[in-house]
Amino acid sequence: MFQSWFRARGWTARAHQLDLVAAARAGRSVLLIAPTGAGKTLAGFLPTLIELSGGRGKRGGVAVPDALPPPDTLPLLDTAPPPQPSPASGRGSKAPRGVGKVQKADAAITAENPLPLAGEGREGAAARTTSADERQAAADITADPTDATPQLFARWQATQPASPLHTLYISPLKALAVDIARNLETPIREMSLPIRVETRTGDTPSSRRQRQRRDPPDILLTTPEQISLLLASKDAEHLFSGLKRVVLDELHALVTSKRGDLLALALARLRAIAPGLQCVGLSATVAEPDDLRRYLVAQDEGAATPVPLADLVVAQGGVAPDVRMLETDVPMPWASHMALHAVRDTYALLKANRLSLVFVNTRRQAEFIFQELWRINDDNLPIALHHGSLAVEQRRKVEAAMAAGRLKAVVATSSLDLGIDWGDVDLVINVGAPKGSSRLLQRIGRANHRLDEPSRAVLVPANRFEVLECRAALEAVAIGAQDTPPERLGALDVLAQHILGMACAAPFAADALFREVRSASPYRNLPREDFDAALDFVATGGYALKAYERYAKIRPTRDGLWRVANPMIAQAYRLNVGTIVESTMLKVRLVSARGAAKTGVTGRVRFGGRMLGEVEEYFVETMVPGDTFVFAGEILRYETLVEDEVYVSRTTATEPKVPAYAGGKFPLSTFLAAGVRALLAAPERWAALPKQVREWLELQRLRSRLPGRDDLLVESFVQGGRYYLVTYPFEGRLAHQTLGMLLTRRLERARLKPLGFVANDYALAVYAAGDMGAAIAQGRLALADLFDEDMLGDDLEAWLAESALMKRTFRHCAVIAGLIERRFPGKEKTSRQVTVSTDLIYDVLRRHEPTHLLLRAARADAATGLLDVKRLGEMLVRIRGRIVHMPLDRVSPLAVPVLLEIGQESVGGEASDALLAEAEEELIRAAMG
Repeated sequence: MFQSWFRARGWTARAHQLDLVAAARAGRSVLLIAPTGAGKTLAGFLPTLIELSGGRGKRGGVAVPDALPPPDTLPLLDTAPPPQPSPASGRGSKAPRGVGKVQKADAAITAENPLPLAGEGREGAAARTTSADERQAAADITADPTDATPQLFARWQATQPASPLHTLYISPLKALAVDIARNLETPIREMSLPIRVETRTGDTPSSRRQRQRRDPPDILLTTPEQISLLLASKDAEHLFSGLKRVVLDELHALVTSKRGDLLALALARLRAIAPGLQCVGLSATVAEPDDLRRYLVAQDEGAATPVPLADLVVAQGGVAPDVRMLETDVPMPWASHMALHAVRDTYALLKANRLSLVFVNTRRQAEFIFQELWRINDDNLPIALHHGSLAVEQRRKVEAAMAAGRLKAVVATSSLDLGIDWGDVDLVINVGAPKGSSRLLQRIGRANHRLDEPSRAVLVPANRFEVLECRAALEAVAIGAQDTPPERLGALDVLAQHILGMACAAPFAADALFREVRSASPYRNLPREDFDAALDFVATGGYALKAYERYAKIRPTRDGLWRVANPMIAQAYRLNVGTIVESTMLKVRLVSARGAAKTGVTGRVRFGGRMLGEVEEYFVETMVPGDTFVFAGEILRYETLVEDEVYVSRTTATEPKVPAYAGGKFPLSTFLAAGVRALLAAPERWAALPKQVREWLELQRLRSRLPGRDDLLVESFVQGGRYYLVTYPFEGRLAHQTLGMLLTRRLERARLKPLGFVANDYALAVYAAGDMGAAIAQGRLALADLFDEDMLGDDLEAWLAESALMKRTFRHCAVIAGLIERRFPGKEKTSRQVTVSTDLIYDVLRRHEPTHLLLRAARADAATGLLDVKRLGEMLVRIRGRIVHMPLDRVSPLAVPVLLEIGQESVGGEASDALLAEAEEELIRAAMG
């Protein structure tokens, strides 16, 4: 059957696809590294489709052969329909459910053997009862599922048939799961396979999520958060009892954050429930394969054998991508993030290609670029917008239109840069700097999603520094260089959340859970004292909070196990599971306001209207009725705020505000930063740069000097009555902001009266009322001391103690760990309420328990995340003894872009462009002399 299906499509099973079938036959977990278009997804699912093609049998409702046939002779080569399930399967003699199709969201499924749903009301009554014991167990549990004893639940569970859930597919994006479901539908339908596939994400209706637990599909496509939610239910052991395989798509994107920590802990639990579970990792961009191979299998650091690794399969072949930088005659901005100068050239590219994906780095950029493209869309090209804040209906509509070939272009953020299989996309346009070669390769792979055709992409830098970064990225792509982040240590706040989730599922023994947690790769070196501290935090809140009953979320039982304290805590856990902490979001609803569109005067607001998406609460708090802003590709007028909904109407205003989002700014990767420094230090390579950028660098060499590959250039000059110290570490905005904070503290002690600093990905400028250049020349300020690594000691601790940023980091950890719940049944805290609560606790813990688990977690986050202390420390070591000071009589050409960042973030709309252009002209005149 499978070979016939491949032949009918003119395909031949590739070697790496057959290798995964062989790994499944051997019961081995495996990591597949394959370029875009190599059939990674089909390779990951092929063993599952083969195993499920025989229909349902006794094991988990699925007939699974003892050993798969050799991969070079795929089974079921005949074209006869698959066998029907027998009455012995426990499903009767009717036609198999879900044959040949992927279950739709509104499909009605009758559950013949529903499982009890802890905390979800009384609809979990068991319909199939064959004995008095079963009837009593079902009745007792259904009466109050959350109060059912473990013994009673186990007795009921033992009467039920094994769960038919065979394979989990886990992706980092909701859109990716939906896309995979759409693509799986084809082979299942065309081969009439008795397989049911469903998706489960945050967008899935609650009624369908409940039904999926009573009547699981064969294959469930979902996200890490949904897996943790399912594992925290009392029926988790039954639901996953027949699980054979977990497919982890875009694995590199899953493992580099706290989501990856939570998923690793979930995998450890799944292995305990389903021994012999196979994990299949799929990725196209991997810098260190062994990190991902460890992630896929259980770890045992205490064992004498080598560290366990999953098998590795690397797909061969693939055509090198065709990537170039946009060539334009329009003057290149010295500083800008929106690439407004290139909008018309970008539009010309859209006209010349069938379907283009326009990638940007932030949602704000997406809204801006989309609006500007529509402003000049004289040809009425069908252009759409896609980002995570849009309503799910709008996103699905765009995705469906793309798949159907009805669009000419889509402007998108990272919501579409992972794995979506748009085979007809023939050009990717990346607006702005790529920030990392792996991220760029991932985005390039969205074009020509085929192995035997080159992916085509055009890079559109927004300013002159971004030209250098794009050039370094092009060179990295040419050699296939990867720069995915290194392996991370498991976060303690995530561990605390997982411990509570396990208690919600069933009472646990601390020793057994510790061993299980240590089998997860990010936690394989977790000390027992850290585990005990996390357990104590969940049980008491910690030493300083143990007097408060509300923080006691788990309690010990008489037999030494730990159980959840009460059902309300389990409900709150389910509402707050996950590691993504975002600003409070308000729904945006389009309504009509009489007269507003024509006169600009708001009349009576007409309630109702369609939902456009969501914006952050803090953005709306700054607006008054009548203000305008761009959202969902439209210029909208703010009318009023009603509970959690923002009522807006359409307007003809021409000067909109633009929504600002908390996330989205990627830091420059270490690899590309080194590439930019190397490019600056090698003038012989400048021939590949645009003429106006070459002239900019030549002018810098004439007026000052160029940063070296391993040194640190420090310039001092006077501009506009201020004294400036500008340096060029090229270590990314986060590390530069931390450096700026610490330098200003040291300059304050030197009595040089620093006024502030500004940073971008490439440079840092500190401005002061005191003459820093003169202090250096007179020996009153030593640059070696100013940039000494000891700034990461007492100076860093002192700054963190008084920093609002540290409180924000603690706030995120507190929400993840469950100290503060954002959502309760029937209500939700505002961001302001959460801030007040966590700030008070932060101050208490700092005074009374400075070693508290969450303070430690917050410091660890600050070191690797918001502050990027690790990277800053590596830079300080690199430049020791290599600092070069250039005293100047005017601003240097290289310093102009970073000085233009001063005050830029506080002004929005066209006024920002006008002020920026004015400031740019003034600084350029000064730099040109």
